[in-house]
Amino acid sequence: MKILVVGSGGREHALAWKLAQSEKVQRVFVAPGNGGTQAEARCENVPMTADPASAGGQEELKQFALREKVDLTVIGPEVPLAGGIADTFRGAGLAIIGPGRQAAQLESSKIYSKAFMAKYGVRAAKSSNFTDFDKARAFAAEHFSFGAGESAGSCAAAGALGQLVIKADGLAAGKGVIIAQDFAEAEAALASLMRDKSLGDAGDSVLLEEFLAGTEVSVMAAVSVADGKGYILPFISARDHKRRFEGARGPNTGGMGAIAPVPDFSQTAQNDFARSIVEPTLRGMIAEGLEYCGFIFFGVMVHDERCYLLEYNVRLGDPETQALVPLMDFDLVDLCAAMLAGKDFSLKWKPGAVCAPVAVADGYPGPYRKGDAIAIDAAALEAAGAKAFIAGAAADGAASLRTTGGRVLAVSAYGPNADAAYAAAYRGMAAIRFDGMGYRTDIGKEIIR
Repeated sequence: MKILVVGSGGREHALAWKLAQSEKVQRVFVAPGNGGTQAEARCENVPMTADPASAGGQEELKQFALREKVDLTVIGPEVPLAGGIADTFRGAGLAIIGPGRQAAQLESSKIYSKAFMAKYGVRAAKSSNFTDFDKARAFAAEHFSFGAGESAGSCAAAGALGQLVIKADGLAAGKGVIIAQDFAEAEAALASLMRDKSLGDAGDSVLLEEFLAGTEVSVMAAVSVADGKGYILPFISARDHKRRFEGARGPNTGGMGAIAPVPDFSQTAQNDFARSIVEPTLRGMIAEGLEYCGFIFFGVMVHDERCYLLEYNVRLGDPETQALVPLMDFDLVDLCAAMLAGKDFSLKWKPGAVCAPVAVADGYPGPYRKGDAIAIDAAALEAAGAKAFIAGAAADGAASLRTTGGRVLAVSAYGPNADAAYAAAYRGMAAIRFDGMGYRTDIGKEIIR
């Protein structure tokens, strides 16, 4: 088989690495890929002349897949999916893992997704949406007039606090969610999104949502829905650590590391997740006639063993994928084939855990350095039992890398238990160096006994 993976981040490196392990695979093309995917066995980067999210990029990828007789395409990032790349490929008779444009609205439009949740009884935070700045501002003023600890849309069962969550409706590369602590912060955020267009068209509409307290869990899943039937197969849980600095302090980022599975996601909470989120989501997809063959990400808040959906993503998470893939005790190609055929599949997972801290460039998540040489002691990395999944780095010669992005790489390490995985991951991180390199030392530390 020939497989095409679309994307250039750490998630795509992890996917290409796992897919290439299948005995069925001859070649994995990665478009455009990065310095890590280029170095993987049986993997080859595909340079692109246009953005994969654009119409020109989709046509370029489609023609490549037809020319190379690609058997399967797997889409990594959300923007090409929102742009309808899955529809383009299916229209050309090409097998692809990823939802079409209509289903992709579950991520590309927060207002659409919240309406879907409400219609089909998916337990989630209460919210209101606005296209007018003055009306949104008035709602925020009323919210905060109730005082700290209670609000017009409070939900005591979920531990709601006085904060107000402000979300840009459209895709915003992880920058479209602001948690306002008071009215001044809410007003400034709304002005930035709706008046100043800081995130472009993504802020034309905004969602104002109650703040839910608890612990966050990421659950990704395989979805195969067509012709009024199908399934959602949840993977084991993971947790992303968003804050830049130790102890969950500092600005939000695209993710400073992940762990899998989550030790505090109890069986009771998992059962509630299935009943209150997965089952109504599947019912809704079928009722709406959504054709969905791909992955889905459930961002979940857990409070008192009850689960509340924060958001859908219509693809795998990053960096959660880098923590989850090493635990897969099944052939990912076989899962994709089952999804395409609408056949059930038995997911098997290795016992144990994975810890995957992320190394970032100096200045991230603000303006960051680029072009620094990355030194990797391959022997020490292997001795630690760790794997480096490259995100923001390009090849500089045959065997060297230079930084190109803010999140440079993740070091993923498996262990028979959480303690061992944590120790192995940071031994692996010690084998990597570049100027200005930064990382948190507490990814997964909360699970060390």
